Amino acid sequence: MTDYEKEKIRELRLKGIGYKGIAALLGLSRDSIRSFCKRNNLDGASCVVSLNIEEKIKKNLLCVCCEKPIKQKYQGRNRRFCSEECRRKWWRENQSERNKSEDATYKYTCLHCGKEFTVYGNKKRKYCSHNCYIKDRFWIGEDDERTN
Repeated sequence: MTDYEKEKIRELRLKGIGYKGIAALLGLSRDSIRSFCKRNNLDGASCVVSLNIEEKIKKNLLCVCCEKPIKQKYQGRNRRFCSEECRRKWWRENQSERNKSEDATYKYTCLHCGKEFTVYGNKKRKYCSHNCYIKDRFWIGEDDERTN
């Protein structure tokens, strides 16, 4: 069984499709589908499987990104991700989930180029980019747009 087939079985099973349906779609035997599902905790009634996975994610027993089991610490906040890579991947793909506060958005004018820019969560910014910082700090007098 290829990695693609395994991923497809997992995806179809979570959508609530039974063993026979998956076997017909992928051209594999029903028994091989069933044994794969049992090894990966996807067995049981197909409609219940998808609900169980969702409940485990809500209880932070499975990674939000890859759905692998998470080992929780005894103290501190519950983990939602199995690794740093999963956390970064999930946040990159789900930017709309961030709760950005209006109080933490600041408007400034760049000291180098004079362009207005907005910043989230940094009260002390002076430049719109690192490039403007370098030019203002080290290139004063050399090919500077302001001196022309």
